[in-house]
Amino acid sequence: MMIGDVKSFLWTSPTIPPIQRSQWKFVFTKFGNDDRSNLIGSIWMVISMAAFAVEDTLVKAAAAVLPVGQILIIFGFGGALLFACIAKLNRDQLFTSDAFSPAMRFRMLFETAGRLFYVLAISLTPLSATTVILQATPLVVILGAAIVFNEKVGVRRWIAVFVGLIGVVIVVGPGSDSFSMLSALAVIGLLGFAGRDLASRAAPITVSTAILGLYGFLSVLVAGVLISAWRRASFVWPNVDASLYLAGSVLVGVAAYASLMKAMRTGEVSAVTPFRYTRLLFGVGLGVLLFGERLSVQMLIGSGLVIVSGLCILWKKKPAVAASQC
Repeated sequence: MMIGDVKSFLWTSPTIPPIQRSQWKFVFTKFGNDDRSNLIGSIWMVISMAAFAVEDTLVKAAAAVLPVGQILIIFGFGGALLFACIAKLNRDQLFTSDAFSPAMRFRMLFETAGRLFYVLAISLTPLSATTVILQATPLVVILGAAIVFNEKVGVRRWIAVFVGLIGVVIVVGPGSDSFSMLSALAVIGLLGFAGRDLASRAAPITVSTAILGLYGFLSVLVAGVLISAWRRASFVWPNVDASLYLAGSVLVGVAAYASLMKAMRTGEVSAVTPFRYTRLLFGVGLGVLLFGERLSVQMLIGSGLVIVSGLCILWKKKPAVAASQC
């Protein structure tokens, strides 16, 4: 696929219910099509990040009882089954040539790596630290979007992204107890997720969100099989609590996954991606409330920088000025 053909793969903005159309029309009269798509895509991204944070919490709780490989297998199978049902209800074909296109194959490869190493990081390191490291993903995605999709990323956006990254470093606090060599697991995971998001943008338009979710969760299942075979882990029958954690993680994970795909295929990658930073707030908050992880002053400062950088990405000046900067 040529880089110049990428725009033909993009989805249009989500359909607005007729009862709300007049209200939204008034709100968006001062915005161009790109601005509206970016705003809607950003909202989808925030919803997705909140759901992913809840999913991480449930997976971490289940990891206290079950092996990581088994969690990935059950999680991947459950999510794939739900998305397969959704696809059939939408009358989507599960197996097509587009579903096995080069972009989709790369997407499954990155998904497998991302899920495998990130779940390992969740189970072995504090949730707050792992969540913060994942927030470096926007820098990788925006860099990839500029190279692969030839998206124009202005100086202001680059500055905002790097400010957000500085906030992440402040929160992580190299040399503190929450940072260790095991953090490399989260770094590999974020590279996998960044590759997955870029491949999702390049996926053929004929591949629906449900099909993307189906093959994404099948990749999770594959990751679980790989790590179980490598560790030679035996099956552990889950107790009631672990079963509830896994069931909840599947349901929330499916909602998070669908929201993420909608976000990445609605607005510009460089405008939507920085709102991944909101996952930091949700993840750190749940880590403090449920796992007793400590919230320091440096975490508050770093999180503030992350929030400001995300808002600066969406903010634009007047068209005459913004044209030369964005």
